[in-house]
Amino acid sequence: MSLHDLLTQYAALAWLVLVPFSAALVIMLIPRGWHLTYRLVAAVSTGFTLILAALLAWDYLALIQAEKIPGTFQGIWHYAFAPQAMSFMGGKITFHLATDGAGVAMCLLTALTIFTGVFASWTLQERAKEYYALLLLLVAGVFGVFVTVDLFFFFLFYEIAVLPMYLLIGIWGTGQKEYSAMKLTLMLLMGSALIIVGFLALFVAADKATMGGGTFNLLQLAAVAKEAFADAQFQRWVFLAFYLGFGVLAGIFPIHTWSPDGHASAPTATSMLHAGVLMKLGGFGLLRVALPLLPEGLADWRWLIVIVAAWNIVYGAFSAMGQKDLKYVVAYSSVSHLGMVMMGLAAGTLTSINGAVFQMFAHGVMTALFFALVGLVYGKAHTRDIDAMGGLARVAPGLAVAFMIGGLSSVGLPGTGGFVAEFLVFMGTFQANVSHPGMWIVAAFACLGIVITSIYVLRLLKRVFFGALPPKYAHMEDAKTTEWVALAMNAAVILAVGIWPKPIIELITSAVMPLLTIMQ
Repeated sequence: MSLHDLLTQYAALAWLVLVPFSAALVIMLIPRGWHLTYRLVAAVSTGFTLILAALLAWDYLALIQAEKIPGTFQGIWHYAFAPQAMSFMGGKITFHLATDGAGVAMCLLTALTIFTGVFASWTLQERAKEYYALLLLLVAGVFGVFVTVDLFFFFLFYEIAVLPMYLLIGIWGTGQKEYSAMKLTLMLLMGSALIIVGFLALFVAADKATMGGGTFNLLQLAAVAKEAFADAQFQRWVFLAFYLGFGVLAGIFPIHTWSPDGHASAPTATSMLHAGVLMKLGGFGLLRVALPLLPEGLADWRWLIVIVAAWNIVYGAFSAMGQKDLKYVVAYSSVSHLGMVMMGLAAGTLTSINGAVFQMFAHGVMTALFFALVGLVYGKAHTRDIDAMGGLARVAPGLAVAFMIGGLSSVGLPGTGGFVAEFLVFMGTFQANVSHPGMWIVAAFACLGIVITSIYVLRLLKRVFFGALPPKYAHMEDAKTTEWVALAMNAAVILAVGIWPKPIIELITSAVMPLLTIMQ
C-alpha cells in the first residue's frame, strides 16, 4: 500500500481536525492541578499533527513529481473525506474535506506553530487546563479552514479559530488585556459578518442559476461560476465584501489596529498562533474563495487592493520603527509583511501569487519565532522596553542568535525564507506591469518598506543585544531545556526554506496554476 493510499484510507485531513479537538476534550476531563499531564497531552497530540502534516506534504510532493496532480481547479483536491456520505439540506451542505498544495503548506505551518507554541507555554501555571484546551480548540478550527471544501463548514471552522482568542487574551494576557480582547473580537466579528453575507450571496446566485441546485460546496460553485456569477455588478460588490471581510483578519489599513493591541496583550503561544497562522486566514480566504469564483471582481478592485497593500507595507514598517515595546515592533512588522501577501494576490501573476502564499508560510514561521523570543526575553528580563535593555547577547547568546535569524528573515536576507517570499512577490508585481501599466510605480513605492524594515530590525538588534549590559541583567539566563524547542525548530525551518525553497514552491504552484486558468 502506498503512502497516498494509506493517508486517504485513514482520512488524514479528518485526523488533523479531530486530534486537537479530541485532545482539548481530554484535557478538560483531566483533574485540575495535573499540569504536567496537560502539557504532555498537548505535546503528543500536536506532535502527531506535525508528523501527519509532514507526511501529507511528502506524499503531495510525490504526486506532483509523478505528474498525478490534474491541472483543473476541480481536480487538484486530494485526500477527500466523505464528499457525499455526510450531507445536509438535501446535499446543499456537505462535510467534504479535501485540500490542495497551498492547503498542505498551510497545514504544515499550523502544525509547526502549535507544536512549538505548546513548548513556549510549558511553564504556564495559571489555569493551565483551560489554556491548553482553548489553544487546541483554536487550532482545530484553523486546520478545518485549510481542509474544508464546503463554505458552510469553512465559516464554522473560521469562527472556531477566531472566538477562543477573546478568552486567551482576556484571561491570560497582560496590560490592557480586556480592552485588547474585546477590540479584537468585535473587529473580527465585523469581518465575519461580511464574509457570511458573501457566502450567502454565492449560494443564492448559484441556486437561481441552477433552478434550485444551490450549494455551499466550493467545487460545485466553481463548476457553475461562469453562469451563476456572470453579472459584473454582483462580482464587484461580493468581491469587495470578501476583501473587507477577510482583510480585517489580514490587517489591511485602516482596519488593522486590533492586531498590534491584540499581539501586545496576548500570552506567548497565543501571539505565535495569532500572527503566525490566524492572520494568514485572511489571505487564504481570498485565495480559496474570492479569486477562483469572482475573478472579474478582482479586476475591478485590483488597483485599490494593490495601493492599500503597498501602503500597508510602508506604513507598517514606519510604525514598527517608532515602537519602544518589543511586541509592538513585531506586531506592526506583521502588518507590513501581510501587505506583501495582499499585493502578491492582487497582482495576479504566477510569480506574485506563489510569493504571496510563500510569504504566508515564511512569515508565519518567522513571527512564531519572534514572539517565542519576546516571551522568553520578557520572562527573563521582566521588561519589553527596548530602551531599558542592552548587551543581552553577553548573557543570552542563544536568544541573540535566534533573534538575528528571525530579524534577517524579516529584512529579506538571501538564505532565509523571507528573501524568497519577498523576491517572488515583488518580481511578480513588477511582471504585472505588462498587463497593468503603472503597477511598477506601486511596487517601487512598496520597496521602501524593505529599506525601513532593515533600519528598525538592525537598530533593534543593536539596542537589545549589543552595547553595554545593564548591571541588573548580569545574571539573566539564556534559553534552556524546553525553551529551545520553539527557537531551534522555527529558526531551522526559516533557514531550510530559504536555502531550499523548491518543495514549498512546488506545493504552492500546483494549486496556483489551475487558479490562473480561471483568473485569466
